[in-house]
Amino acid sequence: MNLRLTASAAMAIAALSLPAAAEPAAPADSYTAETTYARLVGRYPFITVASREAPATVEVLRDLTYVRHGERALQLDLYLPAKRGTVRLPAIVLVHGGGWRTGVRTNFAPMAIRMAERGYAAATVSYRLSGEAPYPAAIVDVKAALRWVRTNAAQYGIDPGRIAVGGGSAGGQIASLVGVTDGIARFDAAAPGAVSSAAQAIVNIDGLSDFTSEAARKYEDDPARKPSAAGAWFGGRYAEKAALWREASPTFYVNRQTPPILFIGSDQPRFSVGRDEMIARMTAAGVPSRVVVLPETPHSFWLFDPWLAPTVEATVRFLDEHMGAKQR
Repeated sequence: MNLRLTASAAMAIAALSLPAAAEPAAPADSYTAETTYARLVGRYPFITVASREAPATVEVLRDLTYVRHGERALQLDLYLPAKRGTVRLPAIVLVHGGGWRTGVRTNFAPMAIRMAERGYAAATVSYRLSGEAPYPAAIVDVKAALRWVRTNAAQYGIDPGRIAVGGGSAGGQIASLVGVTDGIARFDAAAPGAVSSAAQAIVNIDGLSDFTSEAARKYEDDPARKPSAAGAWFGGRYAEKAALWREASPTFYVNRQTPPILFIGSDQPRFSVGRDEMIARMTAAGVPSRVVVLPETPHSFWLFDPWLAPTVEATVRFLDEHMGAKQR
């Protein structure tokens, strides 16, 4: 891992201190905890939207610009334990879902808060959605967020060698693809020699692993409908853009250097398409993985109590195991 701060990287960081252009406002029908709650509460009347109010034990640094594309500034919110010792914190970058075309980073605020309560630094990130920039822009952006966290690790008490990436739904697929493509220039806009954007572990919450499978295309490439969310992201249906659909499938990148992956799934099989095949490839390559399925849950379960608690518990247990809990 190259943790050097080059002159070009230093110039880029200086540019981030410029005034940020406002991020586009989320549309009224955006994928949020509130809009999702309205759809789910009839079937799951016991659920509540997980709180985004940080307690005094958590420090929140909001609207930190991590990369610029012209006048467009992409931002993240950083959640830290309010009381920090001398030992540097492990971290996780969290990527929201929304079919690659909608969603907001505050969807992961409740999980970020609870991760900070458990001794982690957690960054929730915004990225360019498909209506603004097609695939692979989101992958490039999240890698930039990982690089920003690593570059600024000393300032925030973070261990640059223990940074994970995770996400839910489309964010889970993005997190997986980000994590398994370290060193591939196609997915990284940084100049050679820049600070590493590698992840030491991946958490995929109900995100696809293979767009090319028949099961995935059943939902994502229905010829009787207009292009799906995936089709909009790729700029065409599978029949038109088959190479991109395959390129964006994390399973095809598995090798011995692939980071450990935790898969947390709902009770809805369509959202875990390709998971078993990817795990088989990981097992053959000697890469650790774990699957946690929460029974009787809908997609987007991580936005709500009582399901957020077991999601966080599984994540902390896995990251402690694979990113060194003894160092905390």
